[in-house]
Parts: sequence; structure tokens; C-alpha cells
Amino acid sequence: MTEDTERWNTPALLRPRWLRRLGVSVVILAMLWLVGVWLLQPERSVPVLLDRLGAVLELDIEATGKNEGRLRGAPQLVLREVVARERGGGRVLLRAERALVSLPWSTLRSRGVDLTVRRVELDAPQLDLTVLQDWLARRASGGETRIPTLTDGLRIREGRLASGVDGGWRIDGIAIDLPALHPERAVAARLRGRYVDAGTQVPFDLALALTRPADGAGVGIAGRATVRREGWGLPAALVLSGPLRLGRAPDDAVIALVPARFGASSAYVAGDTRLPFSLGLHGPLRWQDGALRLAPVAAALRGGGMLPSSDATGRLAVGDRLALDLRGRMPDWPDGWPALPAPIGASAAPLPFTLRYDGATNLSDEIALELARDATRFDARFRIDDILAWMSTQEGAQGGSPLPPLDATLRTPQLEISGATLEGVEIEVRR
Repeated sequence: MTEDTERWNTPALLRPRWLRRLGVSVVILAMLWLVGVWLLQPERSVPVLLDRLGAVLELDIEATGKNEGRLRGAPQLVLREVVARERGGGRVLLRAERALVSLPWSTLRSRGVDLTVRRVELDAPQLDLTVLQDWLARRASGGETRIPTLTDGLRIREGRLASGVDGGWRIDGIAIDLPALHPERAVAARLRGRYVDAGTQVPFDLALALTRPADGAGVGIAGRATVRREGWGLPAALVLSGPLRLGRAPDDAVIALVPARFGASSAYVAGDTRLPFSLGLHGPLRWQDGALRLAPVAAALRGGGMLPSSDATGRLAVGDRLALDLRGRMPDWPDGWPALPAPIGASAAPLPFTLRYDGATNLSDEIALELARDATRFDARFRIDDILAWMSTQEGAQGGSPLPPLDATLRTPQLEISGATLEGVEIEVRR
């Protein structure tokens, strides 16, 4: 048999060249298998992947509980007892009992260039608002604000957001369902939770929609919330909308709606008393330095009976404290309030006012009110809880004092009482 005939009769897989290739392939596969086995051990794979994820987010992330890792398809981590800190062992940004993170290899290899994530789940996460604000500001100041892509969405259960101040406000029971997130696509989500501050609780259930998360997107939020304090509540249907803007410099607001349009249809409810009203706000809404600010803001209140109607402009800020400064006018004296003596009550002139507050976010501190009609001036200080309780007794026809509980001074050039005319009158009222 010739050499050529023998070569043609030998199976291809038995030729030396193919045997060498097969051997090399087996060795490579064996090495990959060993590397995979090594990485699939959570004590080895989790620190590696957390390091890569931390590089993307600019955080130090550790998980000290029983963790799980999967590399097949897209890498997936199931972490327990998670703590995320600022780089270099700084302040704690996030704690969570459990976190699931699934993301493509391309995201890990890019080290922050690609922000695509498949899915994120968080159980009982706790966020510090002060640290979160600083972290977002640093990322925004580094250049263009970038929004990650979540192909399979986000789910959060029993979350908590704290103001970062001991004894300050917090939001408990946070639940978020976000099916997907893409910077250039429409987004819909559901947000539930409960705001808590001293004796005030505000449970809420909101639906969120964005035309797209990128800068300039239209944002719409609608749902229900109820302000609850001992003895009374304010159930409300809420709507908030506006174009979204994201800060790009250290002195810019991290998140803003410019302008924001807010509307609420609500009622004050205490026992058998129900006082309906509606409220509208319009102006640039910014979240900056851990506070929400509306400045300048236009406010319109429409009430009836015991609740006045008014239009005003000014500023509003909500953070660790609530600051309110409004100047406007009431078109008429409310029908449910004590009648004004002549000649003040006979005038048809509107009543310009100034309303100021700087105190606890639950409105438990004193409010300052300046009210005028023609040449008459009225200056008062009161607490909203006291006024609401007084309004309930008046509305319910249960009797009580004809004057609201406040400290006030009335100055008027002329006053008619029981047929007598008094001039240069100054009256002081004390609680």
C-alpha cells in the first residue's frame, strides 16, 4: 500500500495534527472548568464581582452573610448582609438584608463605561439620605449624568430612607416595582411607603411614569396619600408632573422638575367633621443639599366654609425642617369664620396676607400670619393643630370659644361695637 493510500485511509481525528488540536482543546476546556468551579464558590466569586460592581458605582461593597454566585449566562449575585460605603471606608450609604444583582459580563469588563444591568432586587434596604445626596452629587459633578439600563427591572421590599439626622424624618415600608429602565424609553413604576415624623404619618401609594429618564423627560406621578395625626387626617388624591432635569455641576440640583405642577384634592377629617379643599402649586422643584425646594412658587388654595380660598407666591423648602414664606391675598373673609365688625366687615376689599413658617416638618411649631384689609392690620401666631381642633368644634356645632386659639394683635383706625364708634383701636388676643 502506498504512503498516499495509507494517509487517505486514516481517519481525520487520528492524524497527529488533529490529535494535537483535540488535546489542546481538552486542556483549555479543563482549565476553564476549573476556573469556573473556583469562581462559582461564593467565598471566591463574590469578592471578585463585588469589586467590579463597586468600581462601576464608585463604592466599597461587602456582603458578610451566606452568598450565592452564578456565572452561567449573565453573572448573578445573591448577597446577604450587604453594606455599601463611600470609597476608602467612608460613610455607609446602603444596608440590605438581601440583594440580587444580575448583569452582563460586558458591564463588568467595561468598569463603568457600560451601565447595563439585568435585574436588581433589594430586601429591607436602608438608605441614608445625606450620604446618598453626596454620592449622587459626586457622580453628577464628574461629567454627564448617566442613567443605567435595567433590562429586567428593579424590585424593592420593606425599604427605609432616613434623613440622616438623629430623630429626623424617615420613610418606612418602601416598595418599588419597576419592570424596566432605559434612558431613552418610556418608564412606568409603582411606589409605596409611609413617611414618619414624630406624631405624623403619611402612607402613600403612587404610580410613576416618565416619557424617558434622560434629561428633559416628562414626569408624571399620580396616586393617593393620607396625612395622619392624632385625632385628624388629610386623605388626598395627588398629581405631580413636569419636565425632568438632572444636575451636571456641583452647585446644580441633582434632580429637578422645571417647572413642576402639583395638584391635590383633599379634606380635613376629624370625627364627623369633613372640610374639603383643593391645593395647586406651580414652580421649579429642585432636590439639592438634602432638601426639596419650590422657589419661586405660585400657590392656589380653594376651600369653603371654615377653610379660606387664597392665591399666593413665595418659597417652600422641605428637608430636616420645613420653611414656608408666602405672600398673597384672600378674595373674601371665610363664611365660617367669626363675622368682622363694621366697618371692616362691610368692606369688599380683598385681604392681602403674609404667611411664614420655619420649624418641624409636621407643622407642629408656630405659624406667623399678617393679614390686612384697607387700613386694618392683624398680626397673629398660632399652631395648626390648635386651629384645626377649634375648626372642628365650630363645624360640628359643639360650641366652644368664638375666637380661634392664637396670640394676635388687631390695629384699626375705626371700629363699631354695639352702636358705639371707637377710634384708634388696638386689641390684643392671647390663648
